[in-house]
Amino acid sequence: MNYIVSIVGRPNVGKSTLFNRLVGRRKAIVHVTSGVTRDRIYGNSEWNGIKFSIVDTGGFSISKKDELEKEIKNQILIAIKESDVILFLVDIKIGILDADREISKILRKCQKIVLLVVNKVDNGRSIYSDTDFFCLGFVKCYCISAINGSGTGELLDKLIEIFKQELFKKKEKILEDEFLPRFSIIGRPNVGKSTLINSFLNKNHHIVTNISGTTRDSLDVFYKKWEYECILVDTPGVRKKSKIRDNIEFYSTLRTFKTIEYADVCLLMVDAGCGWEKQDMNIFRFVEKNHKGIIILINKWDLFHNKNSYTRQDYEFFIRKKIYPFYNVPILFISAKNQDGIHNILPMAYQVLRSRKNRLKTNILNKIMLPIFKKNPPTPKKKNKFITIKYCTQLPSCTPKFIFFSNFPQYIKESYKRFVENKIRSHFDFIGVPIQIFFRKK
Repeated sequence: MNYIVSIVGRPNVGKSTLFNRLVGRRKAIVHVTSGVTRDRIYGNSEWNGIKFSIVDTGGFSISKKDELEKEIKNQILIAIKESDVILFLVDIKIGILDADREISKILRKCQKIVLLVVNKVDNGRSIYSDTDFFCLGFVKCYCISAINGSGTGELLDKLIEIFKQELFKKKEKILEDEFLPRFSIIGRPNVGKSTLINSFLNKNHHIVTNISGTTRDSLDVFYKKWEYECILVDTPGVRKKSKIRDNIEFYSTLRTFKTIEYADVCLLMVDAGCGWEKQDMNIFRFVEKNHKGIIILINKWDLFHNKNSYTRQDYEFFIRKKIYPFYNVPILFISAKNQDGIHNILPMAYQVLRSRKNRLKTNILNKIMLPIFKKNPPTPKKKNKFITIKYCTQLPSCTPKFIFFSNFPQYIKESYKRFVENKIRSHFDFIGVPIQIFFRKK
């Protein structure tokens, strides 16, 4: 969920049809009656290996009398504000209406990337009548037919081109920060993320309430104390998809996932009283999938420990069992409100950061790993196949990646990959860092 693309336009121009085309399934209701879509519908799409989110919005109306129309308009404006790219959809068969002109005025002021998309171009002769739409103030238009898919490939290619340009700009901006490490504080709502930021700064820098969802945007804070200098990022709480009822909360969740992708180390906060829940596991796996360093913070431990007989060892053992085979993740027990244990967080975060940048010499790696492979060779998926691993090396990358050369890499089981990962973790310092294992033909 790197980028957000919203489809806007007046009613019955084919927004939901285009949405279904881009997500690859009939998720939004499509009907000849205008105004069927009212709430935002979102889905995921992928083109040329790049994933992004598509948001279908209600039809924009210039009527000001209907309260429902006002609410739909307000939600469309929120979608425009939070989007990276906006697809402005118009209907070539109907032509330009007053609502189209009103939308174009709003979009030209929003300072977002807007692509004018002319829909229902079902034959070549229709293309010659699309010149009328240039009066809306856009340099280029993309002619498509959402119902049969013609022209959508060119539109998707343009989206990917924009995403790559935006990614380059973001990387340049990050490099301007003097390579300061970014530590993102993530977790479910109301686990104490903003309280932890306030405790680090010794002041009420962020609003803290008992109401979940108080923080709605990712907020960067420069932190410098003693030898530690970094950027702390407070993020909105991440709920399950089924629990997200508010459109603002949906966009806040997307912002959190974006923040994770640009973080060096993620501090996953867990409420000790609620325990390690499925949503914590989902967030943990997302961090692991993005190959970021991670530390688990068990917050409100003082309240939990006073009411329960669980020891830290019991609590820690339960979590490590859940996150196996990525077992050597630092787990710290803290109280953000009372500032208990928070002095251990930044030293550990810097240790994880060093582990993420750890590079092993090839001769040392082979000296340790090859005897292990000889003693415990992989069991092949097929009989009469004797598998050997002759050589291994760490790939030059910003995250730990290892490649192992074998005579039959295609027959190596997934369980043996986990065995190899465990051996690397037990012999080398990769605390709190995901490891990628690849087997290739020698």
